[in-house]
Amino acid sequence: MQVTCVFEEAAEGGYLAHVEEIPGANSQGETLDEARENLRDAITLLLEANRDLAEKSLHQRRARALRETWTVGQE
Repeated sequence: MQVTCVFEEAAEGGYLAHVEEIPGANSQGETLDEARENLRDAITLLLEANRDLAEKSLHQRRARALRETWTVGQE
């Protein structure tokens, strides 16, 4: 899976960063490299948190669900 990361120079210095395809995946950094690293961490934390919330929701509803792990991309 590929995503589009956007890095903008902040008015107060440093960089603001977000991922176009993943709402809520945003970060910042004093340097471009720091903004990249922080955004990578933010994506990881966001996906882990979303997975945890989904699992808790299924458990609370006692839903019978089939879970599969997929890799998204071109074959």
